[in-house]
Amino acid sequence: MNTTTNSKSSTWLSHWDAEDSKFWENEGEKFAWKTLWVTTIALTLSFATWFMVSTLVVKLPGIGFNFTQDQLFWLAAMPGLAAGTLRIVHTFLLPIYGTRHVVSFSTLIKLIPCIGLGMAVMNPTTPFWVFMVLAFTAGFGGGDFSSFMPSTNLFFPKRLKGTALGIQAGIGNFGVSLAQFMTPVILGLAFMSSQTFTKVNPVTKEVEGTSQIYLHNAAFWYVPFVLITVVISWFMLRSIPIKASFKEQLDIFKEKHTWYCTITYFMTFGTFSGLSAAFPMMMKALYGNFEGAPDPLKYAFYGPLIGSASRVLFGFVSDKTGGGVLTTISGLGLIVGSVLLVVMGLVAPTSIEQFPMFVSIMLIMFFFAGIGNASTFRQFPIIFQDNPRQASGVIGWTAAIAAYGPFIFSMIIGVVIKTSANANSFFWGLTVFLLVATWINWNYYHKRGCERPS
Repeated sequence: MNTTTNSKSSTWLSHWDAEDSKFWENEGEKFAWKTLWVTTIALTLSFATWFMVSTLVVKLPGIGFNFTQDQLFWLAAMPGLAAGTLRIVHTFLLPIYGTRHVVSFSTLIKLIPCIGLGMAVMNPTTPFWVFMVLAFTAGFGGGDFSSFMPSTNLFFPKRLKGTALGIQAGIGNFGVSLAQFMTPVILGLAFMSSQTFTKVNPVTKEVEGTSQIYLHNAAFWYVPFVLITVVISWFMLRSIPIKASFKEQLDIFKEKHTWYCTITYFMTFGTFSGLSAAFPMMMKALYGNFEGAPDPLKYAFYGPLIGSASRVLFGFVSDKTGGGVLTTISGLGLIVGSVLLVVMGLVAPTSIEQFPMFVSIMLIMFFFAGIGNASTFRQFPIIFQDNPRQASGVIGWTAAIAAYGPFIFSMIIGVVIKTSANANSFFWGLTVFLLVATWINWNYYHKRGCERPS
């Protein structure tokens, strides 16, 4: 059968079987890759808008907002709270509404945080609660992952799932770096009224100078790209005819491996997204009071960039090696990095000279998190290979829980730094969790004779 439908306006394809080699070669492959690239562009935009709040918060005090450090950590955390919750919703949307409608409408509603935050930063009297609401709506971009990735899982045959999911998630993750890289670049472009940014010496607290910036650009610049992506998604995407009611999809929660996969993916993506959101504020809180303190936005984008690149690369590798071994390697790398941050005193610094090593180890952790992000999504379709619809549901669900990473990491790190002036206890706690999650992966999915080799 044709992949196309009888009506141009129809959403659902009449037939899809990626495992049928004849169908794949004649019709499916071209359509699947086209769908992948459209949804990947949309996902990149989703991640960028999800993390734009983390780029704004470090500049708000300088333009006249009297928010405390606690409040700034709350703002950085709120999109993560929203994203995790919305990903739970997105987990069940795809079999009901299909790829075309979900991608198009979820992209359109990103106009709310992009326009709203752009307007809010232009007025220093904007109350904190307004920023909290808008920061929550920025989580719209984080929710999409739990629809987009299950969609890609359905479009591709088993032998290419690791590659396709790695490409989509890896390039999508570049959106985090895009937000953190573009913000300092775009702040100097004159558009509408500027804000006066006051630079204060972190030691003497004396004003060192002022400059004019356009912080609203960091939100407004997404608007035309959102509109273009909506149009492209609506006209180029269609939906695979795998339907299930909300009630039918709940069967994934009866399977113990759903919960084990949730833990292992939180180890990888929860750590990646959590550190991505907290990284700028950690630099500001831990190293911002030293003479010659660095601008967090000059360094923050490197972490997500490295993690995203390793996710793309190891998506290909996981199709060759299997995901289980790479997830174990990912966990071990994260454990070593977390321990080193504490034992070397890098998250309880006594001088600015420790900053380069702090950044270096953080970047290494991003690299290993990216490996695990790729390998786990290679594992899940194999672990649930007897039921593709369940596999897609588990991908959506695990992504939903892992999306709470920015909220959990930012909130805990903020509280820990406030009470102890360092982040040691957070990273010791993270180490314990990483040990448990790595053992689960090794025991059930990696060791010889394990229950579900993947």
